[in-house]
Amino acid sequence: MSSALLQWEKETTGRMRRALREAFAAFRRPLSALILALVAFVSGVYAGSNPKSPLADLELRSRLREAEIALKARQGELDLARIELARTRSIMEYSSKYSIPADLAQAIYDIALSEGIDPGLAYSLVKVESGFFQRAVSPVGAVGLTQVMPATAFELDPTLGYSDLFDRDTNLRLGFRYLRLMLQKYDGDLRLALLAYNRGPGTVDAIRRRGGDPSNGYESAVILGAQ
Repeated sequence: MSSALLQWEKETTGRMRRALREAFAAFRRPLSALILALVAFVSGVYAGSNPKSPLADLELRSRLREAEIALKARQGELDLARIELARTRSIMEYSSKYSIPADLAQAIYDIALSEGIDPGLAYSLVKVESGFFQRAVSPVGAVGLTQVMPATAFELDPTLGYSDLFDRDTNLRLGFRYLRLMLQKYDGDLRLALLAYNRGPGTVDAIRRRGGDPSNGYESAVILGAQ
């Protein structure tokens, strides 16, 4: 073989080897990345399946939190159901006690609570005031279920007209709100608050300033009926 041919073969072989080395290097880089990713995946699966691993502990804590949230939600639903059951039972009992329609019993109960008045006291007040007659009007002009005076009603809500005072819910709301205001005025003294509701705070205060007793039997009738 001539020296020229040997030289050509040597150069060609060298180029082929360099090309192979470069090709293998180019292939090896993504292959290494793939192998590393696969190792990480397998390690993660193993760690997650290992009950002593941090990942497994984190997963367990997350599931426990989810379970606690679900349990509290169910407990809240149960508590609400119990409250609603107690409310319904009370309304039915008051409806039976006073022989009034269930919708009226429900309105008195709910509006009394919303105005901060004990429902038992509210039923007794309406019984004494109007005998549960929605369109009752007294000789002095007191109106409706709670026998609220129009001047007092308009002071509490200036947007109302006279006919509005015969609306069941409006009248109950005004009467119970006025009683709450009297309770606040007399520092929670139910007896004085009821007397002021019936006779007016001006009359009650004037009698007391003279050293008299403003009692007229009204407060006793309401309190006794609420027991």
